Amino acid sequence: MCGIVAYIGKQQSYPIILEGLKRLEYRGYDSAGVSILNHEIKTVKKKGKVSELEAAAISTNLEGTVGIGHTRWATHGKPDDINAHPHVSGNGRLSLIHNGIIENYSTLKKALEKIGHTFTSETDTEVLVHLIEEYQNKENLRLDQAVRRALEKAVGAYAIVVIDRENPDILVGARKSSPLVLGIGDDEFFLASDASPIIKYTNKAIYLKDEEIVTVSKNGEYEIINLYNEVQHPAVQELDLKLEELEKEGYEHFMLKEIYQQPVTIHESMRGRINAEDGWVIVGGMQQYMNRIMNAKRIIMAACGTSWHSALVAEYLFEELAGIPVEVEYASEFRYRNPIINQDDVVIVISQSGETADTLAALELAKEKGALVYGIVNVVGSSIARNTHCGSYTHAGPEIGVASTKAFTSQLTVLTLMALNLGYKRGQIPENTYRQLLYAMEDIPARVQKVLEQDQKVKYIAGEIKDYNNALYLGRGYNFPVALEGALKLKEISYIHAEGYPAAEMKHGPIALIDDKMPVIVIATNKSAYDKVASNIQEVKARKGTVISIVTEGDTKIREMSDYSIEIPETEEPLTPLLSVIPLQLLAYHIAVMRGCNVDQPRNLAKSVTVE
Repeated sequence: MCGIVAYIGKQQSYPIILEGLKRLEYRGYDSAGVSILNHEIKTVKKKGKVSELEAAAISTNLEGTVGIGHTRWATHGKPDDINAHPHVSGNGRLSLIHNGIIENYSTLKKALEKIGHTFTSETDTEVLVHLIEEYQNKENLRLDQAVRRALEKAVGAYAIVVIDRENPDILVGARKSSPLVLGIGDDEFFLASDASPIIKYTNKAIYLKDEEIVTVSKNGEYEIINLYNEVQHPAVQELDLKLEELEKEGYEHFMLKEIYQQPVTIHESMRGRINAEDGWVIVGGMQQYMNRIMNAKRIIMAACGTSWHSALVAEYLFEELAGIPVEVEYASEFRYRNPIINQDDVVIVISQSGETADTLAALELAKEKGALVYGIVNVVGSSIARNTHCGSYTHAGPEIGVASTKAFTSQLTVLTLMALNLGYKRGQIPENTYRQLLYAMEDIPARVQKVLEQDQKVKYIAGEIKDYNNALYLGRGYNFPVALEGALKLKEISYIHAEGYPAAEMKHGPIALIDDKMPVIVIATNKSAYDKVASNIQEVKARKGTVISIVTEGDTKIREMSDYSIEIPETEEPLTPLLSVIPLQLLAYHIAVMRGCNVDQPRNLAKSVTVE
């Protein structure tokens, strides 16, 4: 995934683009670059973060009211100055930025080399700008038509923006399977990967659809066509985003801010969907298809990474509370086999960004097979939100930290409400149990806040284990997926090797790894398997492992068995993952900070994977 931003209007473009790149840096941070158009195209690009681009650009005159910028997460070609975007055409007339992947770039490159094109980088993007140049010269086409012809030949995913030295009053952008939003100001336009660079200047936007091409001009006009050259007339949306949501607001890192936001984001995910006093749960996205969902023979959940872990918890929820069989699939594997999907199946796809390439592909496969497809996403107007039959937004607000935290709990909140809604309507949950769960659910934000008050204790424990190179996370039942999520967080941001296991599986292999250099984090809040988890802890202690336990408030038995313990408030067992994951997020965060890691921008990772 990469971040793109472009501007055309009356203001100086470089300061706007630079600020936009800083807001988009979570989308890629191995190199960055800008091209500014003012009679000629001036391009500066640099390996490393946006700050290094800013330093490199000081000596260059970048005045001009038209420009494009890019922050890269490398796919084709190593991260260096040459492979950084923007890429310029052979004749120097065009400059292009690109998020995505051109799958047939090698074939196109060979064909272009045969007719005299020379390439300087290893990227697929440079091939695309040369292809546009070829159509522009060969057929004397306008820029938008040359872009259209080139994209007809390109196979893959793209969001692009192109500037043309000979047409200094326009920008052309296009998208397919990669997000691109058009911001509409007063006689000025913005193009970006998401709304974060735009919201400071305008709240009016159009989310381009697949295979749409937009031309914007300095005279305040814009036109959108598709690859069939048909003019499109999309509605202008009002962005529901506040500028302060994109700032750290006094926190050292975005990740810490987002961990601390969870009492609010969980509440926002529930708002208007639950009322314990009146005894109802209504998840709006389900209503139109409620009969079909209630009568589903099977629910398939497809997701990647942290979203896959929320789906694993939901498997327990839906099967226990709603009585519907559930299968959880890695979207990346689901799409590459021939899964059996029936028309009476419901497929739930889960993605924070709503742009995850593998999850989008799973969605399309499910639709082709005739299943009902339900999307759970955070980003309004995203590809998954537009392409599913129905769905729910999580309302978590922007998540800038690459390691998802509030996305997990907000997804899990929505999934829990769905399971409660279905279970009650299907007669699977007794009235008194249903009411207990509703009241407990409404109280979750306050209980998360109580967990956060133990941050200093978690920080102390982090200091005690920060120098270990491995860690094991154990959980049972609802908290087994939380163990997986805790291990993932530690891997992502501290680069410590960590694995999550069902606690009972420890004796089937992982126990061989335990010694005095192996911290074992045990989620021990399950009433249904309490004695078994206690037995697992004794087995770890017998092998000199360091035990850090997550226990229910007031638990003395397991606390005394452990080297360190962190308490969470008591709640209904199906809801414990919403609490037990919080100390694991804080633990990973503090260990990463103490090890000097870049918490918000961990190496080799980007916020969402929009290419394979």
